[in-house]
Amino acid sequence: MDRLRAMELFLSISQTQNFSETARRFGISATGVSRMISELEDELKIKLLLRSTRQLALTESGQEYARQLEDILWRIKEVESNITAISTAPQGLLRVHSRVMFGVGVLPPLIAAFRRLYPEIHLELTLTEAAVDLRKNQFDIDFRISPPMEAGVKRRMLFQSERHLVAAPSYLAGRPELRVPDDILAHDCLAYQLPGEQYTWRFKREEQLTEIAFKPRHLCNNAMPLLELARLGEGLVLLEDYTLHNDIRQGSLVRVLTDYCITNKGFEEGMYATVLDTPIIPAKIRLFLDFVADHVAGPELRFEAHGKAAGIHPPPSA
Repeated sequence: MDRLRAMELFLSISQTQNFSETARRFGISATGVSRMISELEDELKIKLLLRSTRQLALTESGQEYARQLEDILWRIKEVESNITAISTAPQGLLRVHSRVMFGVGVLPPLIAAFRRLYPEIHLELTLTEAAVDLRKNQFDIDFRISPPMEAGVKRRMLFQSERHLVAAPSYLAGRPELRVPDDILAHDCLAYQLPGEQYTWRFKREEQLTEIAFKPRHLCNNAMPLLELARLGEGLVLLEDYTLHNDIRQGSLVRVLTDYCITNKGFEEGMYATVLDTPIIPAKIRLFLDFVADHVAGPELRFEAHGKAAGIHPPPSA
């Protein structure tokens, strides 16, 4: 019996609850699948499946066996991938997950430039606000704003970020001057939607902390509409430096109260790249991480697009 193939078949059955679907996946007959699972049970001397004409279910032993197999088979595939990567040019699919605004505002020009250097690496980018389980969701890299705490991963801090309070020149024209934090109360403020009803921005200068509670003009649970509303002159918005860098460079948004550090959470945050902790990091992952780091990390690990390598800027918007 091919033990490894039997393991793969059983894991597939545990996921699909279906012999026919597993047979289709592996290009063999359902009878062949059933025979190999029976041989596996005989060899293990354990009943893995409860079978009837209408139902297929895993025994308690089968559930535990499937749980452990998932990790074992993943590690086997990872070893094969790493060995292949050592002897070949970087290639294949690179699956990347990122926070939305970093993925929208920073990664696209870097992906395009990276592709010109490594045309055989194909990148799949997924954007959500939540951290992901790299192994379960089969991502190679996760860009997140808080350091990972789970076991089995490595982290790399790309840069420390800060938030800027900005508005469109058209909004600021003729509005009350902004000199101290209390002045925001005379302005329209756009805020990221949070649980609860009180919205507060925190201002710090020379270790003196001031908190200002305000009633937002507009709320949204995603920064993209807030950014666009600010461009349209709807008010002040507090967003991360990596979200705002193009608008500030182009002049569509300008910073206000620049003498203060400003946040709605903590003052020190950053962008972390998270990968699985494996003996060998595949070349495609290592190359992309190094490339991104070279283009976003400025002096003292502060965000600076595009860091150590110049010339990767999107064209100014019309």
